Amino acid sequence: MNSGVEQAIAVRGLSCHAQAQTTDNDRRPHDKYNVGSMSCVFCDIAAGKLPTEIVWRSDDAVAFLDSRPLFPGHVLLVPATHVATLADLPAEQVGPLFQAVQKLESAVERALDAEGTFIAVNNRVSQSVPHLHIHIVPRRKGDGLKGFFWPRRAYDSEEHLRETAEKIRRAL
Repeated sequence: MNSGVEQAIAVRGLSCHAQAQTTDNDRRPHDKYNVGSMSCVFCDIAAGKLPTEIVWRSDDAVAFLDSRPLFPGHVLLVPATHVATLADLPAEQVGPLFQAVQKLESAVERALDAEGTFIAVNNRVSQSVPHLHIHIVPRRKGDGLKGFFWPRRAYDSEEHLRETAEKIRRAL
């Protein structure tokens, strides 16, 4: 268990790698990030309370360099107000946020002479800061990044595939 909030803050950047406190009574740190007088790291960045290398800002979002990048130019885009996951983002904000992703991924490619980008969003699992953030990572052929970072698992059978699809359709 963590005794408090562990933050990896660099002098001119912030990593997306921070952990919220967990206690025996609270096993879901992404539900409550405010711990005592501590607040959400990304909310503090958006408010200008923490130093970071901001590359773009609007009234609704801010993009900055991750201080522990996969590659130089790894950008994090966050909503300016606290939203934990993509599902929590109000529908009217989804379009503008992803238009910003388009603008940023194009700028990252041009600025760094990259051949492409990797765009990723984690929700809860592997989301080290419980504030929606989108990774925009410059890519080049042969850069060593191997697609997804987890093993792929096939369906047990055609029936398992169909049952899984039906569960998702029912949930929609």
